[in-house]
Amino acid sequence: MTTQDGLTVGQAAALVGISVRTLHHWDAIGLVRPGGRTWGGHRMYAGEDVARIHRVLVYRELGLPLAEIGRMLDDPAADPRAHLRRQRSLLTERIARLQDMVGAVDRMLGAAESGIRLTPEEQAEIFGSQWQPSWPGEARERWGENAQWQQYAERAAARSRADWEEVAAEAHTLLADLAAAKRRGVEPGSDEAAELAERHRASISRHFDCTHAMHACLGRGFMADPGVAEFYDGAEPGLAAWLRAAIFANARAHGVDPDTATWE
Repeated sequence: MTTQDGLTVGQAAALVGISVRTLHHWDAIGLVRPGGRTWGGHRMYAGEDVARIHRVLVYRELGLPLAEIGRMLDDPAADPRAHLRRQRSLLTERIARLQDMVGAVDRMLGAAESGIRLTPEEQAEIFGSQWQPSWPGEARERWGENAQWQQYAERAAARSRADWEEVAAEAHTLLADLAAAKRRGVEPGSDEAAELAERHRASISRHFDCTHAMHACLGRGFMADPGVAEFYDGAEPGLAAWLRAAIFANARAHGVDPDTATWE
């Protein structure tokens, strides 16, 4: 081709969405050489040259090195339809991988929103009929900006259903033991009450690192939050106040004043 037919380097680059520098490089290494020149000696890309550029772009998007792409395109045994079939096969595999990645990201987003990678039905089955799937979202609205929520969400996102079943079973056992201690008249500040308070703090620390000061702050909110008081008192009348007293006594034993403790 020695006329003005075809596209200049700039026109071809703009058409396919790459830089002129890239086309110059591909020309220099023999990957895509323009099929002709103008009377003035400028490169001109014919239709088949542009088609080859598109094939290079597809293979490059799939992660193939330029040298391998050049060998594939210059293989005399391969026809254009063979290239298209190969490109389609590779693209289908890439799409499948990307769909898996999108699914993983969606699950992570869901965990970031609710902290739990379980359906509402699974949550109710594992945590009991009193569980409300809206609670994690409400907690996120209230505490979503602090480091403890981020830690909780990261740990929750990594948990399987079996992990949550273990967490729920542990919490159920702890609640039963707390209620039994209250019924038996165990005094807050006693060794048994201190052990139960530490178990309670440890159960919270499964979700985020809970210091004795944080534990005391949570204890201060037991009576102020009707939902929390109702939860504990539903297991044993007066349990919320008893647990708060046990937490306070345990905090004092660890050098923390529960009345002035701060969230840290």
